[in-house]
Amino acid sequence: MRFVLAGATLIDTGIADPAAWLVVGDSAIAAVGATAHGTGPVIDATGLLVVPGFIDLHTHGGGGFALHTTEPEEIVAYAAWVPRTGTTAFLINVVGVPDGLPERQLAAAATAMTLARRGAEPLGIYLEGPYLNPKRRGAHHPSWLRAPDRTELSRLLAVSRGFLRVMTLAPELPGAEELVHLLVTHGVTVALGHTDATYEQARRAFQAGARLVTHCFNAMPPLLHRAPGPIGALVEVDHAVGELIADGHHVVPPAMRVLIRALGPQRTAIVTDAQPAAGLPTGTSFSFAGLPAHVDGQVARLSDGTLAGSILTMDQALRNLVSLVGVPLADAVTMLATTPARVAGVAERKGRLLPGYDADFVVLNADLQVIATYCRGQLAHATAEWHDRLAAAGLRVSASVDEEQAQ
Repeated sequence: MRFVLAGATLIDTGIADPAAWLVVGDSAIAAVGATAHGTGPVIDATGLLVVPGFIDLHTHGGGGFALHTTEPEEIVAYAAWVPRTGTTAFLINVVGVPDGLPERQLAAAATAMTLARRGAEPLGIYLEGPYLNPKRRGAHHPSWLRAPDRTELSRLLAVSRGFLRVMTLAPELPGAEELVHLLVTHGVTVALGHTDATYEQARRAFQAGARLVTHCFNAMPPLLHRAPGPIGALVEVDHAVGELIADGHHVVPPAMRVLIRALGPQRTAIVTDAQPAAGLPTGTSFSFAGLPAHVDGQVARLSDGTLAGSILTMDQALRNLVSLVGVPLADAVTMLATTPARVAGVAERKGRLLPGYDADFVVLNADLQVIATYCRGQLAHATAEWHDRLAAAGLRVSASVDEEQAQ
């Protein structure tokens, strides 16, 4: 159904447009401008902000739902849950299984890509490993890690059925460069991560076609004045993007500022690296690739205390960037929406508030709390405040929208 948002401040790639109109068609943005009369019901969004929907490139789940799963329906359930965090699209992150390859998990992810769904859109598969450096394995099960193998990679590509979008590997491993070339020819974005690579080794990987760094600073050598490492190489390569977990724990705010100032918003992609327990209480237990883990305050840890991803959500990441790091809101939105859209290969239809783009957008209040989320023109999450504004416009809220709108 065609409708109009009126009076909101639209924020898109560094530009804030106050008191603007956003015209929404069935699934795409129809028009953006100062006036839009006679185009359908008008929802008064005065005093609110509208930003492009967030795209989480690197997440393992949330709300109790795992993306590393053998059940496609669990991924669909996550897609229905995650819009409450402002996320309108995501990559399905698959990791390893003890002593084997995650073929069943990859098959489930590929199946989930083909299922009819509402909510956030899965954009493909993000495979983290298995060609990672054991010295920098982080929370990954050691038996999952292995030496680069072209035949094995071909099998993983086949099981993924053309949906593999990103793969993390350690470029210093023998034979890794050959796999970089193979992945690039299959249209897969190669990410450097869980690596002990030197600056020189990372540079060669970027020259071979790598163009992403998995969760910068974490599970890799630090940036040192005589050993710049992967971060130093990343800064110098204009075509590469760095992921940043913006929870303030994986990377402290001063280091976050350094990376963002070095790369700029167009080369920094905010990710959650969230675990299935994101959004759940402290003490909640879960499994990460066969290893027991739990929520510990504002982070997730294995039983030995190792950080095991985060419990961050994208809306909290936005607030952290603004309040803890001092990033201008428009730049923060670029890092949560526009830059990830480019990495995921969907920049022609997502990550902007432009005519013809998917109607994926988030309505925020002045405190940057999510008021409503629309995925491809459909209301996927709404609070009581948005419910009241819809009612004032004469619109009835579907019962399929999550329960928070009725509270």
